[in-house]
Amino acid sequence: MAGKRGKGSLQSGGPKHSGDARRSSEGTGGDQSQRKASTVRRLNMYRTRATRDAKGKVISEDLQSKDLPNSRVAPDRRWFGNSRIVSQKQLEALRVANQKQKLDPRTAVLSVQRLQWDKLQAKQDNQNVGAANLVAGRIKRELEPKNCLRRKKPRLSAEILQKLEGAVPLTTNSEGEMDFQAGEVEDGGNGGNDIPSNVQKGQSRRIWSELFKVIDSSDVLIEVLDARDPMGTRCKHLERKVLEIGKQKHIVLLLNKCDLIPASVTRKWVQFLSKEYPTLAFHASVTNPFGKGALFSLLRQLSRFNNKKQVTCVGFVGYPNVGKSSVINTLKGKKACRSAPIPGETKVWQYVTLTKKLYLIDCPGTVHQISSGSDTDKILRGVQRVEKITDAPDHIPGILEKADPKHLRRAYKLDSWNDPLDFLRQVAVSYGKMLRRGEPDLDTAAKMILMDWQRGRIPYFEHPPSHETNNE
Repeated sequence: MAGKRGKGSLQSGGPKHSGDARRSSEGTGGDQSQRKASTVRRLNMYRTRATRDAKGKVISEDLQSKDLPNSRVAPDRRWFGNSRIVSQKQLEALRVANQKQKLDPRTAVLSVQRLQWDKLQAKQDNQNVGAANLVAGRIKRELEPKNCLRRKKPRLSAEILQKLEGAVPLTTNSEGEMDFQAGEVEDGGNGGNDIPSNVQKGQSRRIWSELFKVIDSSDVLIEVLDARDPMGTRCKHLERKVLEIGKQKHIVLLLNKCDLIPASVTRKWVQFLSKEYPTLAFHASVTNPFGKGALFSLLRQLSRFNNKKQVTCVGFVGYPNVGKSSVINTLKGKKACRSAPIPGETKVWQYVTLTKKLYLIDCPGTVHQISSGSDTDKILRGVQRVEKITDAPDHIPGILEKADPKHLRRAYKLDSWNDPLDFLRQVAVSYGKMLRRGEPDLDTAAKMILMDWQRGRIPYFEHPPSHETNNE
């Protein structure tokens, strides 16, 4: 009986298992080898876990208070008013700072989508009045009932013809250039202008439609220029229109064929053009390139700006025969696009994958009518293939004016000449280009000289506007 009473007293007052904390702080039954109450409580604390439902979702954490929080919102105006208030002075300071940064060609806005710059710009009063009236009228017609009376007279910005005539000169720019599609002509036609067929290349509607596709798809536009005549192969009208359409697009100028001019002239051109856009010197060659690392690092930096997009598309635009496809082949390290030393080799736009985040887009060469110059300038810049030129001897005087006579004497082994016709005759006789009865073939000799000019066999380059224009 005594044993049973002892067992009952142990169950009522003592610990029932090793995790039971109902024991003395000095051990159980005076035995120092057993755990103390503090030790048991500490071990039990280690084994505590959160309460979860059947799906494993946490219902309540351990030691979490069961009291509900106070759901009453404090009567503070910071919760019910505008959290960010800006004054007109701060907006004006922001506009001025943004305008200064736009003038710097080596700065770019990292995040464009967070702030709506279009709403912060101070627009003119009469800007796009007619377009706004037409849009407002279309929205009003969609919202109003069908059986109501509608206004048939269009809402125009000018009420009388005199005001409309006075507003027309204001729509043209200071240089009198046409719209973005001013360089377009129909395929096989002359666009209403008396333009010879041999200088229409790069101006057809099909070519300009390919250019529009490249501009719409590109995040970065690289305008490839001929290092011998950068300003002649540059289209400023295209640059302005691209910045007006997509302000988030970056423009980079690339001086290709820099191996055909002295290094000092290349350095001056890079310094001159860098005042407007980032400019790099480049020599397109798969085996021995120049400027490939600098261009690739620049593209990687620009791709970091578009971190919200998975890929960055880089479009190559410019005049025909400036080396757009050759630049892409150089960056790729192999032949990815069809390239040839003649204009018009690229017919349609083409995507080329450079890396996982960089796509290159090749574009056919385009020529703008306003900035293209005379017919001789177009031929000398490589717009038309030499074998398709019908009046080749008429463009030889332009070569004699631009090229240094010592370079011509060394290239064709001539002593002197009196006029362009005499120069053509001597070249034809020297190379055996003769017709019947011993007459020199002037047309073949002129095409041969034009071919040498386009391929860089006759040294020639233009100086920057800030320097002397005579060739050295």
